[in-house]
Amino acid sequence: MHTDDKHSISDFWVIGINYRKSDTALRGQYAINEQQYAQLLETAPAYGISELFVLSTCNRTEVYGFSKDASSLITLLCSCTEGDSDHFFRQAYIRNGNEALKHIFNVAGGLDSQILGDYEIVGQMKLAVAFAKERGYVGTFTERLFNSALQASRAIRSETQLSSGTVSVAYAAVQFILNVVPDLSQKKILIIGSGKIGKNTCRNLVEKAGREQITLVNRTEERARQFAEELGLQVGAYRDLEQHITDSDIIIVATNATSPVLRKAHLAAGDKKVLIDLSIPNNIDPEVRDYAGVQLADVDALSKINDETLRRREAEVPRAKALITCQIHDFAEWYLMRRNVPVLKAVKQKLNELNNQLFEARKDTDNQAVQKALNGMAMKMRTEERRPGCNYIETINDYMSNTLNEQISLS
Repeated sequence: MHTDDKHSISDFWVIGINYRKSDTALRGQYAINEQQYAQLLETAPAYGISELFVLSTCNRTEVYGFSKDASSLITLLCSCTEGDSDHFFRQAYIRNGNEALKHIFNVAGGLDSQILGDYEIVGQMKLAVAFAKERGYVGTFTERLFNSALQASRAIRSETQLSSGTVSVAYAAVQFILNVVPDLSQKKILIIGSGKIGKNTCRNLVEKAGREQITLVNRTEERARQFAEELGLQVGAYRDLEQHITDSDIIIVATNATSPVLRKAHLAAGDKKVLIDLSIPNNIDPEVRDYAGVQLADVDALSKINDETLRRREAEVPRAKALITCQIHDFAEWYLMRRNVPVLKAVKQKLNELNNQLFEARKDTDNQAVQKALNGMAMKMRTEERRPGCNYIETINDYMSNTLNEQISLS
């Protein structure tokens, strides 16, 4: 276990790069795969970082963690990716303390998603936190914070319409195809990759095109075959990928490769194809645009597809923010009380010593008095913590002077 449960909110940071300021190519430089994530965690102690997790998706890479400054987190991230710190500082957002807390709630709540209300991020966050927790880098604070963010996310989904309708990258990909190819009846469609996004795209496509028109190719053929059987799709061999590309009119790439799967060399002048790249980093070489007959869309282009569904979602944002505010308040209450625990333990020890010395004859009664006194003190500390200028010693002295002696004497 690497974590330290005595962290202060003032040392909590989130540093990140996302779709708002960075294109897919730049985001790809800071993307973290599982192997890089493990390496980053192993390296973290050398930077004085004991508690953190990394969220890396097609739209963002973010590091949440405790550090004396943001630069340590940024340097750590860049040491395990292809990106450099200079580019990161120019494109990044850096949030600290309460602002960092708000950010994780907004992300989990779908308010910071490239497509408003897209909750796919929640599953990705769960995996990211679980990965770090298994390796001892998630402590009590981070786990409680993440669970609070999940509670806010669930409340938003159940009490608002922020996620109503169908809007996702997979959905947007199909809408883009229909916009440029209204009639799919004679088109051959190739989907490369059978991960979550690839599967979701398949499900959306079978509603618009015949199953016999769709071929699914995956590096692990058995994985593709299992899913293809569910939907009645054809499966192609990965070794024949070049031929499948040549034969297809519409190609969707949803892989997780570190270099392009579909390259310019796979195409020829005069080809007329619609290409969709759902990968970060890009798994379709952008140079395919050199061919006039090729239309290429990546996740940034797809995110601009807007409709009435998104407008309805935007109207739900104020309600979602109100629910987040309530959940942040509850988390702050927990944090303040947890910070008071060492003081309360010390006071309890002192009171028990007095109890043993002065009231041995009334032991049972006085044990109850001690607990009653502690409960009252905890409540007062919880209330007074918010008062400007309040500190532990003043709070304890005030309580003991005005209340504690009276409670014990009356018991």
